[in-house]
Amino acid sequence: MKSYKDYTQLILKINGQIRKVIVSPNDTLLHVLREKLGLTGAKPGCENGDCGACTVLMDGKPVKSCIILAVEAEGHEITTIEGLKDTPIQRAFVEESAFQCGYCTPGFIMNCHAMLNTIPDADYDTIKEWLSSNICRCTGYEEIKKAVKKAQKIAGGL
Repeated sequence: MKSYKDYTQLILKINGQIRKVIVSPNDTLLHVLREKLGLTGAKPGCENGDCGACTVLMDGKPVKSCIILAVEAEGHEITTIEGLKDTPIQRAFVEESAFQCGYCTPGFIMNCHAMLNTIPDADYDTIKEWLSSNICRCTGYEEIKKAVKKAQKIAGGL
């Protein structure tokens, strides 16, 4: 295991690009993405892993970037909302108006994108379980569930 005692340069693979960044050992991935790399799609919310607004993908799996240290991301493929381009879940969120203020939307989209890649034919209970890791304070979750079902149809999952 590597030990980090002072500022260090990391080489991170983010959205398919190699990025070099100087970090403190205690910098979270969320902080580095937003403040050092200008990728502001992942949002700070609770900053303790509860709300999901900061969700990104690490090797295709959703993680809360507020509780991952940037040094832990080295050697992994990180995908942020900025790295998704016209995916079925993004289109479905728009078509189903599955957002209100939009603050939580990137986290939901990242989580739903990972779910659809992992379980393309997810049933209602599975969708509900995956959505439980993200919180929206503005709207109900019905439109988000409808967006997931629509994305399944767009992608050919059902």
